[in-house]
Amino acid sequence: MKYNLLSIAKLGFVLFLMMIFGCKNTQSEDKKEENRPNILFIFTDDQAYWGTGHSGNPQLQTPTLDQLANDGARFTNFFVPSPVCSPARASLMTSRYGTEVGITDWINHYWDGTLRGPEPDLGLDPKYTTWAEVLQQSGYETALIGKWHLGDNPEYHPNNQGFDVFAGFLAGGTKVENPTLEVKGKNSIYSGLTTDILTDQALQYLSNRNTKKPFFLSLNYRAPHAPWQPLREEDWVQYKNLKIDLPHPDYPKLDTAEVTRRTREYYGAIASVDRSVKSILEKLKALHVDQNTIVIFTSDHGYNIGHNGIWHKGNGHWILTENPKATENIPEGQRPNMYDNSLKVPAIVKWPGVIQPNTIIENTATILDWYPTFLRMADIELPDSLTIRGRNLMTLLKGEENSDWNNNVYGEYSTHHQSRTHMRMYRTTDWKLVMDYLNSDRHELFDLKKDSEETINLYKNLAYQDVIIKLEEKLLEQMKKIDDPVLSLLKIKE
Repeated sequence: MKYNLLSIAKLGFVLFLMMIFGCKNTQSEDKKEENRPNILFIFTDDQAYWGTGHSGNPQLQTPTLDQLANDGARFTNFFVPSPVCSPARASLMTSRYGTEVGITDWINHYWDGTLRGPEPDLGLDPKYTTWAEVLQQSGYETALIGKWHLGDNPEYHPNNQGFDVFAGFLAGGTKVENPTLEVKGKNSIYSGLTTDILTDQALQYLSNRNTKKPFFLSLNYRAPHAPWQPLREEDWVQYKNLKIDLPHPDYPKLDTAEVTRRTREYYGAIASVDRSVKSILEKLKALHVDQNTIVIFTSDHGYNIGHNGIWHKGNGHWILTENPKATENIPEGQRPNMYDNSLKVPAIVKWPGVIQPNTIIENTATILDWYPTFLRMADIELPDSLTIRGRNLMTLLKGEENSDWNNNVYGEYSTHHQSRTHMRMYRTTDWKLVMDYLNSDRHELFDLKKDSEETINLYKNLAYQDVIIKLEEKLLEQMKKIDDPVLSLLKIKE
């Protein structure tokens, strides 16, 4: 009997120790969960690199974004592989190129008689694992507020792609004011300006989120996508009469009045974003989570207004008083392109205690790199089963030595709405080659050291044929690496 009592006593003691250590382990896990950083990812629409004050644009006032850049790190050479919404967003979510996931141009949900037809069944295939899914499965509460543009069928819905919370719109755009938004699974018309409404949705989320989990909030603004008006007077007043410094004032037949009008309104839309970001940052501080929240600001692609005689992005339009004549695949008024102004975006990262203030990164990075970087920030191992084209940016963000960092960029854009092209691009710090494999008269070579604004096409200059050959070899190597379908179209063999 004594033996049984002793055994019971020992068993009770063991259980007691297990309970104590179990509690300690649980507390340790809880502590780890508390220490995992929140991530706020602010993703604007159509904001070029030159669309911030700290980029060197003296006419544009972006005090919030400038301060954010001063408080953390900013990239001076951050690019997207496709200069238009849907393929760029697919690259963000999957770290894959648009051709790899079957999205090579903006997804068309509309039919207005001018396009080649709607694509109601196109979207980001759920077979591709998004970073939102990985973060969600690792204990993060994930939220997407704003624009999706990766399919509007149920299987493509953000809630089926790793987001616990969605409040926004699935298509490529919505109205500047009084938008129809889906919130908690219900579509309703909201009164007010869309930028302000999305900001309010983000503020509500931050106030009501599950505080037992770290959060990842992707705030995808519609601004500064056109159209830009109406604007709040406080955002518009400083620009409505501004004398605009035209980027290429001597471009033949440039419509300077239209460039001026559009630039003023574009600046006003950017001002609305800057003001909204300030509200979000103030909310983080009021909730006492600002010191444990990584704040990232970037855009889906760049923009042109008067640059090289065009406006818009990769599917550009001439902004001239008289347009060049149409060709077989390029309608009059269209100017598809892969200019840096279409591909280059602002990119800012603030991480208190980890990233030193006033860090300026000149190394080249792309939107493909956010996926592995998000996971590294959250202390999550990258699953071996995934194909990831991007690179972890944390070494650059921390200022660590990266002498072997590859600063070359591969890009692709096959237009199939207004124009028809198969543009492929390879960019080094010195040179940029753009091949249009559907329109051979549109090949381009730019000397970026001497001509950073890409105004002189050297492709037909025989003195540069060796450069072209070397760059196209690199370009084709990348196309083969991702099994670009254009290769089979061109019958290019390994």
